[in-house]
This record gives sequence, C-alpha cells and structure tokens, in this order.
Amino acid sequence: MSLFNTNIKANTLTPKESVYKIAINDIKGNLIDLSQYKGKKILFVNVASECGFTGQYKGLQELYDRYQDQLMIIGVPCNQFGGQEPGDSSEIHSFCQVNYGVTFLITEKVAVKGENQHPLYKWLTRKELNGKSNSNVKWNFQKYLIDENGKLMDYFYSLTKPMSTKITKLL
Repeated sequence: MSLFNTNIKANTLTPKESVYKIAINDIKGNLIDLSQYKGKKILFVNVASECGFTGQYKGLQELYDRYQDQLMIIGVPCNQFGGQEPGDSSEIHSFCQVNYGVTFLITEKVAVKGENQHPLYKWLTRKELNGKSNSNVKWNFQKYLIDENGKLMDYFYSLTKPMSTKITKLL
C-alpha cells in the first residue's frame, strides 16, 4: 500500500501529514493553531536578529502589509547559523517590533535542522512528509511557501528578497 496518492494536476504527492496539525508555539509561548490559516498562503521564514539578511524583516513586513488578506507570514527564530539569534523570546519579540514594526507572527525559537529539528521543519524539508520536495535549510531567512490548502508550493534561499517576483507572482 502506498503512503501517497498521486496528484494528477501537479507533479507532487499528497502530503503524508497535514502542516495544519503541527504544533508550534508563538514567541510568547502560546500554541499556534495553523489550521486557522486554511484558505491563505503561509510563508515560513527562519529568522535571526544578527544576520546579514536581518534587513529582510522590512521586506517581510512590506509583503505582509500588501498581501495579508491572502497571506500569513510566520517568522521562526533559529540560532543554528553562526549563533545569530542569541536572544531569548522577550529580546527577539522586542527587537522585531522596535526595529522593524513587525506585525506578522513570530514563533518560539526552534532548530530548523539536525537531530533536534522541529516537526514543522521536518515537514517543510522532507518530501516523504510534504509530498513535494526534499530540501536543506542552508542559512537564515530561507523561505517556504505553503498554498491555501496546506501544500508546499516552493522554497527560496536567503538571497531571494521577500518582495521578489519569484514570491509575489505566486501570491
């Protein structure tokens, strides 16, 4: 018996599990119900406060301001790349609001790779779970776009700016 059903429209498989069932907390420690974003696209971005790409918070906020009726952006702090997110939840939250006026969702700090990889990033990076593709998180500000039905659409490395047409044409 196959774990996947072939999707005739696209060259992807039906995800083994739903992204909407994955548990992750927001920056204040409250459980996020990802299913509340069904019907919207979701852009997951692993973020860091002391990275050369940190300025992308501005572009992420601009993207969110422009497309928030159809898009939720979820910033996922991670300290696995050069120790560039050393702060605790309170420091990260304050940094995002004071420096970039962030109003999109920020999660708790998690591991996006390795043996302690958060289940969300296991789903995002493993074809056997997401039904679309395997990937590795290479650095901070890598982006994963999920469609309105919870299927992985594509991912973008750090060099792809939030307002890039590579992303906006999919919205």
